[in-house]
Amino acid sequence: MAWQAIDRTTAATNAEDRPRLNEAVREKIRTFFVRYETKRAVLLPALHVVQDSLGYVPLAAMKEVAELLEIAPSDVLDVVTFYNYFWEHKRGRKTILLCQSITCQLMGADALADRIKAKLGIGEHETTPDGEYSFATEECLAGCDHAPCLLINEKLHKRVRAEDVERLLDDEHNDRLEIERSDLFDGVKA
Repeated sequence: MAWQAIDRTTAATNAEDRPRLNEAVREKIRTFFVRYETKRAVLLPALHVVQDSLGYVPLAAMKEVAELLEIAPSDVLDVVTFYNYFWEHKRGRKTILLCQSITCQLMGADALADRIKAKLGIGEHETTPDGEYSFATEECLAGCDHAPCLLINEKLHKRVRAEDVERLLDDEHNDRLEIERSDLFDGVKA
C-alpha cells in the first residue's frame, strides 16, 4: 500500500463548493431584510427560498447563505440539521411526508409507512432511483382530526388507509393543490 501525499499549499477543490445561488435567489433573500430586525432573523425564510429553488440545501449554499446574512456557516448548518424539513441531499420531484404524531400512529401511520416503503422500494429519507419520490416522516402535520395524514409536496391527504397507498401513488396529480399558492417564497429558480 502506498501513501498518498496531500498538497497543503493549494486549496482543495470540490464540485460542491462552487457557487449555488444565482443572483435572483440572492435578491429574493434580500427582500426579507426589511421585514426583520436583523439579518440573522432571515435565516429560515432564506433556507426556504434556497430549498424551493434548488430542491435541497447543499453545503455550498449554506456557506453562501451565511455570507449573505453575515453569520457563521455553522449557524446555518445547525438550523438545516435541526429541522427535518430541510434536505441536505437531492430530493425526488415529489416528497411524501407521513405524520408520526400519536394520533396518526394510533390510526395506522406505521402500516402506511410500510406500504409506502414497499411500493417505492426505498427507506425513510431516501429517493427512488427515477428521482420521482422521496419519503420521510414528520413529527406532526397539524392534521390530527384527519389522521392518519400525509403530504405529497404541499397537498395534504387525509384519513389515508394502507389500501389507499397504491392508488394514491399511481395518481400523477397527487400533489396538485386546489388553491392558489402564496408567492411569498415563489418565483425564483436557481
